[in-house]
Amino acid sequence: MHGVASVVLERRDRPYVEGRIRAGVLEQGTVDLLAEAGVDARLRSEGLVHHGIELALDGVRQRVDLSELTDGKSVTVYGQTEVVRDLIGARLNIGAPLLFGVDGLSVHDLDSAAPRICYRKQGRPHELACDFIAGCDGFHGACRPSIPAGALTVYERVYPFAWLGILADTPPPAKELIYARHSRGFALYSMRSPSRARCYLQCSPDEDIALWPDERLWEELQRRLGDDGNRSLKPGPVLEKSITPMRSFVAEPMRYGRLFLAGDAAHIVPPTGAKGLNLAAADVHYLAEALIAFYGNGDEARLNRYSERTLARAWKAQRFSWWMTSLLHNFAGSSAFDERVRKAELQYVLGSRAALTTLAENYVGLPF
Repeated sequence: MHGVASVVLERRDRPYVEGRIRAGVLEQGTVDLLAEAGVDARLRSEGLVHHGIELALDGVRQRVDLSELTDGKSVTVYGQTEVVRDLIGARLNIGAPLLFGVDGLSVHDLDSAAPRICYRKQGRPHELACDFIAGCDGFHGACRPSIPAGALTVYERVYPFAWLGILADTPPPAKELIYARHSRGFALYSMRSPSRARCYLQCSPDEDIALWPDERLWEELQRRLGDDGNRSLKPGPVLEKSITPMRSFVAEPMRYGRLFLAGDAAHIVPPTGAKGLNLAAADVHYLAEALIAFYGNGDEARLNRYSERTLARAWKAQRFSWWMTSLLHNFAGSSAFDERVRKAELQYVLGSRAALTTLAENYVGLPF
């Protein structure tokens, strides 16, 4: 929109990228960012605006009014898959370069004024000379490992559990997401549309998915969600099953020379707080601001502050995600005291307007 030319390189083919299932809860700021970029038409018509969530403790559910606690802010349920389709479509409509099926990618001369990207497309070698490189290539991408040893500090926590997730054709049992803490483990009931549900169960990291036939999955969800779960939860055809490990990860700084890391390349959050996609969008907001200022009037101040600004937000999101995860999950090996304190904290949150306001402010998204 500001005349800054870019090339997007993607390892996978287009059908894979447009089909993979990822996150689905968009913060208020992410929705506003997509609107600013002019890619919110389908989001506005198909997204499900949620003004609250439900928290369940041992089967008893309580609604948290997000909008009332945050001066009218909300979240929107709209799958990351759909966001990606909209972004791909918008880019192709203006003829901007978007190359799928790229392999052998490597980055070079990062601390020079002209960094390079080398890659192969259909077996043929190519090289791009760049002003800047945005490393938006995920946790396993090529950009972060290309930063010299010793230039990054990594902070990481691996959690002793995972999520067993399903995508199913069934109407959700409630109009809003349900987060459940139960003696049998955490559960989350989310949705992608009025007729498609996205559900998660806490499980062990080495869980054998073959031991979870559909019938067992639905029975366990009913137990953990509680509050008439047996009547409101309608089992339906399961389209996908997967195991999601839980980890927290941050690499500092998020810049090396002319390489700027964004999204999962720089930070991973446990999905409990619905922050991963939104945190990546915030990175893009700060980086776009910086590039627009640089190409508009040569101002490098925002580029120089990119890592500082993004990390300040990333660590706040890490704190909230860690807190939500600790609050709602069972930890193997925890003492009876630890578990009672965790339960007492959730009881306190549910009974305190101040605590619920803190939860709501973070859930709908802190301001840029």
